[in-house]
Amino acid sequence: MGNSASFTATVSAITDAFGDPTRRKVYLYVRDHGGGDGATTAAVAAEIGVHPNVARHHLDKLAAGGYLEVSTARTEGAGAGRPSKRYSAVPAAMADFPVRGDDLVLSLLGRALAQLPAEQAEKMAEEVGAEYGRAMAAGLSGSALAAGQRSLRSAMQAVADALSAHGFAAHAEAHNDRLRIINNHCPFGDVATEHPVICAVDRGMVRGMLTALHARGHEDLGVTTESSFALGDTFCTTAV
Repeated sequence: MGNSASFTATVSAITDAFGDPTRRKVYLYVRDHGGGDGATTAAVAAEIGVHPNVARHHLDKLAAGGYLEVSTARTEGAGAGRPSKRYSAVPAAMADFPVRGDDLVLSLLGRALAQLPAEQAEKMAEEVGAEYGRAMAAGLSGSALAAGQRSLRSAMQAVADALSAHGFAAHAEAHNDRLRIINNHCPFGDVATEHPVICAVDRGMVRGMLTALHARGHEDLGVTTESSFALGDTFCTTAV
């Protein structure tokens, strides 16, 4: 029960932080452009196309959740200058996932799965990911993410955005007759290299989110893993 409660609490925290489409855009902008001194509220507002007060609200929510860190700097200009808040992504938060970056728990999971026959272990790991993916999708709110109303292409983009918010640095692309999600970072780190079966969690997350976000569901989509960091590839690819 303890693990279930922790899982539920983690899902709630993440969906509260990233369930709003504007907040996800704010986070992704700060993550990609907040290097150095960090991003200002004005810069975020201008980029996202919202009022500075709205941008500040989302930035402060993300900071309160531990996803952004805040620093102050004085604005150049008249007099001594006014302190200005600057926001930058927290590196540890970008790598966090359900176990909050706890390598020991991930390692124990990998070892436990290693005790099972390979096919059974992979099936179990994928279902864990699918359960988490469905929970993530259920927490996404707003008409733009209404369950069952997305085309496959737009659903894939929504999945990629959600994965990026969880540290996967993902994007969706079309190639030949298939759509793919490319992950340029693996938050599972060295544990996945030691126990590649954990990569099935990633595939399961994609399958679980597509179940909720795509009008046709996922049953006939054929979600497969084409490449993986754990197997020595330069990025992870999940194809549909």
